[in-house]
Amino acid sequence: MNIAFAGLRHGHIFALYDQAVNNPYFNVCGAFEENNEARQVAEQKSVKFGYKSYEELLADDLVDVVALGGCYGDRGQMAIKALKCGKHVIADKPLCISTDELNQIEKAAKENNRLVSVMFTMRFEPKINAVKKLVESGVLGEINNVYFGGQHPLQYGRRPMWYFENGKHGGVINDIAIHGIDILNYALGIKVKDILSARCWNKFAESEPEFKDSAQFMLTAENGAGVVSDVSYAIPDGVEFALPFYWQFYIWGTNGTLRFSLGDEKIEYYIKGDANPHILEEAPVTEYLTDFYRLLNGEKDIILPMQDVLSATRATLKIQEAAI
Repeated sequence: MNIAFAGLRHGHIFALYDQAVNNPYFNVCGAFEENNEARQVAEQKSVKFGYKSYEELLADDLVDVVALGGCYGDRGQMAIKALKCGKHVIADKPLCISTDELNQIEKAAKENNRLVSVMFTMRFEPKINAVKKLVESGVLGEINNVYFGGQHPLQYGRRPMWYFENGKHGGVINDIAIHGIDILNYALGIKVKDILSARCWNKFAESEPEFKDSAQFMLTAENGAGVVSDVSYAIPDGVEFALPFYWQFYIWGTNGTLRFSLGDEKIEYYIKGDANPHILEEAPVTEYLTDFYRLLNGEKDIILPMQDVLSATRATLKIQEAAI
C-alpha cells in the first residue's frame, strides 16, 4: 500500500510516519505541509516531501492511503476530501471536531467504499490487552464502576500554538478523553449511553483565558455502569509523561477490582473472598499500522475495526458538545 502524509502539526503523526517507513506492507510516497515552520520541523525529523499542495497529493493515483496529522480543526474536511477522491484515511486523534463533520466523513466513506481509521494506539498496549482478557474471562464479574484519568501536561510554549487558536483545537475532551472512551468499549466491553454531566473550564493556561484546559464528566454505560473521568491539562510541567499515574484506570466489577496506569511495572487485581492480590500478565498484540493493513485486506480478528473508530469518536464528540 502507498501512503502519503498530509499535515504534520502534531508530534503523534511522526510516530506513524516512522512506523510506515519501517513497515513492510507500506511505501511512503511523499508528504505535504502548508505551514513553513511545521515543514522545517518535519524535515529535521527526516520526513520526505513530494507534494506542493493537498490537491496534488489527492490527485496522485498511486496514493492508496492518506494519513492526516494537521490541526484538529482542519482534519475533518481533509478527511472528507480524501474519501471523495477514493483514498483510505488514517488520522491522528481526533478525527474531527464536530458531529456534523463526522456525519459527512461516515457518509463519504460509505459512498466511496473507503476505510477510516484513527490512531487509537492504546488498544495496542500489552497492559490494555491483558485487562481485556481478564474482563472477558468473567473473573471480575460485571463491570459496574469505572474511573479513568487522562491528565496531560499543558507544555505552554512548547506545545503547538495553534492549540490556542479559535476553531483549531475543538476541546480538551475530544482531544484526550477519546482514548478512554475507546478503552471502555475495547477492554471493558461497555459503551456510553447517557451523559449525566460534563464541564470544561480554564485554570492552568493563564495566558490563554479562552482555552478551557480542564475537563470532567460523568456517564452511564449501556449496561448501567457508572463512569467518571478527568482529562485536564493538569500534570505539572517538568513531571509530564514520567508521572507514575499517567493514564490511570480504576475498575470495579461485581466480583473483583483492579487499578492500573500505563506506566505501572505490574498490574494487581483482587477478587471476592481473597485478600491477596493477583498479578496480571501482559498480553502483547500486533502494532497499529499492521492491523490497519489487515483491515484493508479484509482479514478477520481485527483489533481496531472502522465501526469502533466511528463509535468512539461520536460518543466523545457528544460529551464535548454537552460541555460547551
